[in-house]
Amino acid sequence: MSENLRSQVVTQGVQRSPNRAMLRAVGFQDEDFTKPIVGVANGYSTITPCNMGINKLALRAEASIKNAGGMPQLFGTITISDGISMGTEGMKYSLVSREVIADSIETACTGQSMDGVLAIGGCDKNMPGAMIAIARMNIPAIFVYGGTIKPGHHDGRDLTVISSFEAVGQYSAGKIDEKELLEVEGKACPGAGSCGGMYTANTMSSAFEALGMSLPYSSTMAAEDAEKADSTEKSAFYLVEAIRKQILPSQIITRKSIENAISVVMAVGGSTNAVLHFLAIAHTAGVELNLDDFEIIRARVPVLCDLKPSGRYVATDLHKAGGIPQVMKMLLVHDLLHADALTITGQTIAEVLADIPDEPSPNQDVIRPWDNPMYRQGHLAILRGNLATEGAVAKITGVKVPKITGTARVFESEESCLDAILAKKINAGDVLVIRYEGPKGGPGMREMLAPTSAIIGAGLADSVGLITDGRFSGGTYGMVVGHVAPEAAVGGAIALVEEGDTITIDAHARLLQLNVSDEELANRRANWQPRPPRYTKGVLAKYAKLVSTSSLGALTDLDLF
Repeated sequence: MSENLRSQVVTQGVQRSPNRAMLRAVGFQDEDFTKPIVGVANGYSTITPCNMGINKLALRAEASIKNAGGMPQLFGTITISDGISMGTEGMKYSLVSREVIADSIETACTGQSMDGVLAIGGCDKNMPGAMIAIARMNIPAIFVYGGTIKPGHHDGRDLTVISSFEAVGQYSAGKIDEKELLEVEGKACPGAGSCGGMYTANTMSSAFEALGMSLPYSSTMAAEDAEKADSTEKSAFYLVEAIRKQILPSQIITRKSIENAISVVMAVGGSTNAVLHFLAIAHTAGVELNLDDFEIIRARVPVLCDLKPSGRYVATDLHKAGGIPQVMKMLLVHDLLHADALTITGQTIAEVLADIPDEPSPNQDVIRPWDNPMYRQGHLAILRGNLATEGAVAKITGVKVPKITGTARVFESEESCLDAILAKKINAGDVLVIRYEGPKGGPGMREMLAPTSAIIGAGLADSVGLITDGRFSGGTYGMVVGHVAPEAAVGGAIALVEEGDTITIDAHARLLQLNVSDEELANRRANWQPRPPRYTKGVLAKYAKLVSTSSLGALTDLDLF
């Protein structure tokens, strides 16, 4: 029984007997009232393939907790499928779900006086939502990733969900016929698990392994493989041990471990969303972190892995090649990880990696040798300029032309931009501006996978730029810049761009510039009026009222008082 709950029972005596009676109804025996109560935050649902295999992992964790001497209590958490809601109004709820998940885990664990929690998630926001809750509560905790999907196959190539989005753009551009489009759609997602490239889910699972909050190798296992359930069982065992030893998240989630996690994100070519989520996690954990820290780490960490979206391989290939431990060992050997950072097992990073080879096997080419990386520096660049005085985030891997100055084509929503691309109204040299899609303005900061995939499908990836105060899917690549802050809804300069202006995106100079005079910009700002809120009740209205700027992680509890 929880120390908090046990002390209340002892001090209040018979008045607390109803607590014991209700616990007996859910399976407690006399001897169980002295055991730690361990929550299992179960992200199972049939909404998405990312989460549909999670229930069997939760049951395996439950049995393992019992065997280790704890008393498990299962409870559910929600998920939103980014891939299914993409390009619809429903995508506005995706980032919102991160906060709902965090709130629900905190509410269940604290409300029921749990001693620790094992959180299991699959889709993108499950992971940062769980970690934000873990950082808030500071009770022993471990995160279990539901696992990655295996790749689909068609015409001699691996497919992921992103293949389906890009096929739509190819079909609209007349590059493939309807039969080929349906072939790709039907084969892209063959079973359970999260999207297979180094998209947001696999990025965050990899980062949490590096953070020390998940077990080694667990972040790249396939959802349907037996080792995933075995790893879940081990995770539950280590959590009960952490409860006994009182290894707390505050001892693991530190400045050093967050820097380790960001270094791994750079090395694997991870999603831009990692920037947003780690800003939020760090703030919640009381760790100082800002956008400039990402740029400092980017400058010293190479991209070592050849992974989709811009590379060739998927997460299961990375797993076979040595997984995140192999990537971490290479970084450690070159003094790019903090060796003394603690992990949930009680070991340091150096101890966890002691037996891992310094270099990857020469019999694979997923993880490149240190002297022949994919890129000499990291891929997530922080851009600034008069269009993004608080900063913006660009993924610059796979970009053949890192600088563009082009004509602004302004769209007030994702849908209107996508319509223009599919109608072939976008030309080489254009810079698309999608605004009022930020945390407050959307609200919810939708991902722009549909238009970016359509650009790629139309063959314009190297000749068209795109900027937005919204986000991008982890599957996005090309000359695209997201998280532009301040956002349009609060009067950021992105709200002042006019059709026909010129915009410069320069990845190497880390510049995002609207090429009009300061005087003209001031005149436009004086005439700008905020738009009325798009929602006046319900969860989106509450979110828009509370959410912070993306440059601080888009948190809803940043400055409540």
